[in-house]
Amino acid sequence: MKNRIQNTFTSSLLRGLSALPYELVARTGEGLGSLLYLIPGKRKHILHTNLRLCFPEQNDSQREQLARSTFRHVIRSYLERGVQWYGSAKVLSKLVTLESAIELKDNYEQPTIFLGFHFAAIEAGCMYYSTLHPVASIYTPMSDQATDTISREQRGRFGTEMIPRNGSAREILKVLKSGKPIMLAADMDFGLRDSVFVPFFGVQACTLTAVSRLARLAGARVVPFITGVSPGYLGYKLNIFKALDNFPCGDPAEDALRMNQFLEEQVRLTPEQYYWVHRRFKRRPAGEAAVY
Repeated sequence: MKNRIQNTFTSSLLRGLSALPYELVARTGEGLGSLLYLIPGKRKHILHTNLRLCFPEQNDSQREQLARSTFRHVIRSYLERGVQWYGSAKVLSKLVTLESAIELKDNYEQPTIFLGFHFAAIEAGCMYYSTLHPVASIYTPMSDQATDTISREQRGRFGTEMIPRNGSAREILKVLKSGKPIMLAADMDFGLRDSVFVPFFGVQACTLTAVSRLARLAGARVVPFITGVSPGYLGYKLNIFKALDNFPCGDPAEDALRMNQFLEEQVRLTPEQYYWVHRRFKRRPAGEAAVY
């Protein structure tokens, strides 16, 4: 009963937000983020730790400014889930501008893995793509059951096939070889299994090797994509890049490093839009102390 009530409340709140003007929701999210930033908390501590590790060349004042801007984007992104999860395909088409270096199709002759990253607008890009072409998505179940149920249902409302991260590798390979692309993100610390420690902003980060393994088994190309927040409250831009050259290369650690290097290049363009509130350096190499 409790989960059902939470589910109804969360759904009603997000649905209500989707009916409001986008700019109003965005500005409200930024204002709420500015207020919540004033309150000490775990996410704020994680944010400051990540920025201190990744931007040692910045002084305290510069990192403080970046932290405030990041927090505004993070909270804003939570409110914008309303239009992302409940907005119509027509609404999403008006908010998202698409630029692609590859030809987009309903089915691909070569299996295709779309490699995403946790920028503030990642949901908008994924949702918009699903209105255009069939796609499957590997997702990480959320700890809150009510929110997890809503996210799976709404992310899949345009036909996206939702596959849990702990699902069968055989199922994922079957989808890839059918011609339907798969979207996944690999820029979080998902544990030591199938991972290696490679640098990210000069800090050893536990990084998945699953992307290169899936690409090797399926003969798939790996196509990165980034969704950014457009200035002036105009919506988002989905940028789909060319497939990574010589990926996989046969060395899982080298592949993981290349993913991190690509991501670092993109983060440096709009560092305030990256989800620095995640514990990216949760696990440490043997002998290294915890950072959080």
